[in-house]
Amino acid sequence: MTALRTLIARRVHEPDDRLIEQLGRTDGDLVVLGAAGKMGVSLARMAAEAFERLPGDRRVHAVSRFSDQQARAELDEAGVHTVAADLTDEVALAGLPDAPNVVYMVGRKFGTAADAATTWALNTYLPGRVAQRYAGTNLVAFSSGNVYPLVPLHSGGADETVAADPVGEYAQSCLGRERVLTHQAAATGTKLAIIRLNYAIDCRYGVLTDIARAVRAGEPVQLGNAAVNVVWQGDANRYVLSALAHVATPPLVLNVTGPETASVRWLATELGRRLDREPVFAGTEADTALLSNAARCFGLFGYPSVSLAEMLDWTVAWLLEGGPLLDKPTHFTERAGKF
Repeated sequence: MTALRTLIARRVHEPDDRLIEQLGRTDGDLVVLGAAGKMGVSLARMAAEAFERLPGDRRVHAVSRFSDQQARAELDEAGVHTVAADLTDEVALAGLPDAPNVVYMVGRKFGTAADAATTWALNTYLPGRVAQRYAGTNLVAFSSGNVYPLVPLHSGGADETVAADPVGEYAQSCLGRERVLTHQAAATGTKLAIIRLNYAIDCRYGVLTDIARAVRAGEPVQLGNAAVNVVWQGDANRYVLSALAHVATPPLVLNVTGPETASVRWLATELGRRLDREPVFAGTEADTALLSNAARCFGLFGYPSVSLAEMLDWTVAWLLEGGPLLDKPTHFTERAGKF
């Protein structure tokens, strides 16, 4: 692996002083549920590295079915305690490690159109069972910026005061998760933070990788969703973990994304310039898009450490150097909420 690829890979799980300060306000172990997903491994590793820099003997317990054994091996090597469990199994759920801090990352998006019932079970029913199991903890739960309506491109994005109006069953099930968790938290005295995320990237996947691969292959970049927000996965991990020190009842609701409303046409042009390719475009730019405003997050935890320009540079370098890809498209062009 080249020095640049090593740097990029490290920046998804490397804690900074801002995170150390926030986690220093919390006590005890951390359980990460759904730890083998696109973000889970790096988030669990970041927490473990942060705990090493804090006083006391604190552990990170990473829970997943671990169908991907490579993910489990990476966590084990990093000193994270891994637990293979299916959260839909009541016995397995009851037997999970106890901890005062929990990050809930389980969710299903793609495949909803073909099997909506499973999406609702995993995104709405299961979180309620988990909230009962971990009643009284500090709980940070992932949601999605998809719970917001499409907003005008020049609106600055939906902030947390904008009423949820989800498009499609995936987004509706995410709002269902929020409502169930809020209810359970109030009933059990659990302190909660809800993270509305879009779109986190690292160079293996994400909106920038989707666009860059299309530009490099000479495939058309769809312009219907004319603008996006993106945030480096390492920064998203930091914001999520920092929220453990700010959980509340009623819950803290926090948009997590980047500060720019980035034009898809501009992103493709910038990536094309770096790739020495002329982008091909298709479709007509709509005057609305799925956009979030993360000013509350930045006010609490500061601006991202990785800029949009760096993300563009790193995405192209990763592709040109043959870095591994997850082949999990974001479908950021979807406007009807069908996933």
